[in-house]
Amino acid sequence: MSKFYVTPEGLKKLKEEVKQLKNVKRPEVAGRVQVAREHGDLKENAEYHSAKEELQLLQNRINDLEFKIMHAVIVKEEDIPRDKVYILATVDLQDLKTKEKLTYTLVPENEADWELGKISVNTPIGKGLLGKSVGETAKITIPAGELNLKVLKIYRT
Repeated sequence: MSKFYVTPEGLKKLKEEVKQLKNVKRPEVAGRVQVAREHGDLKENAEYHSAKEELQLLQNRINDLEFKIMHAVIVKEEDIPRDKVYILATVDLQDLKTKEKLTYTLVPENEADWELGKISVNTPIGKGLLGKSVGETAKITIPAGELNLKVLKIYRT
């Protein structure tokens, strides 16, 4: 059985998206399928085929979200140790090669946002940092080479 780790806020967003897709988007696309069907010959009706394909993609997205909701394991910050890098930790790091300072927050995959410094625990950097303590160095292989990141500080936001 697959587990899908999510924060309470992330689960709420998933449920809101499913509601929006089912109650607004699906009826809208189904209406376009009906209108296109009324235009006659379905064999050569590109509008009909396009709307049917969009409806199928939409249903696939709904099914995927509902699967994730069904298998969601809610991650609560208070249940996670604060002395090591785990999911929901914000980590101050230093690249030992460039001396650049970095800050990342490790989040479930569906909540990652590179622009906000939120990286998935499933990325190479996220996996490499898991379980590290302040002062430890993580050697992480990425497509561009190898990173050596020293953990400077671990905190929860």
